[in-house]
Amino acid sequence: MSKATRPYRSELLKALQDPAEAAEYLNAALVEDSNELFLLALRNVAEAHGMKKLAEEARLNRESMYRMLSEQGNPRFASLTALLKELGLKLSVQVKDSVVV
Repeated sequence: MSKATRPYRSELLKALQDPAEAAEYLNAALVEDSNELFLLALRNVAEAHGMKKLAEEARLNRESMYRMLSEQGNPRFASLTALLKELGLKLSVQVKDSVVV
């Protein structure tokens, strides 16, 4: 492997520090209709901001935050919104593209 290549993960985490990039990344994960994929994407965003610091700011237990952002995670709505708020993000609801009346 050439030394000129950069590790993908470090570049991803650097990009996810930007709230606009993080929002696009999370929205792309949501499009896949996979709760697990969204939680893992949110974990990447959280890691980009530092899990310990973010957990403190969101008033969440760091170990609980790791669990809630795992493939088997099932975060409480209050925990999810607290985490998103500290990341400078918020949830929104949209009408599905193919609405049948």
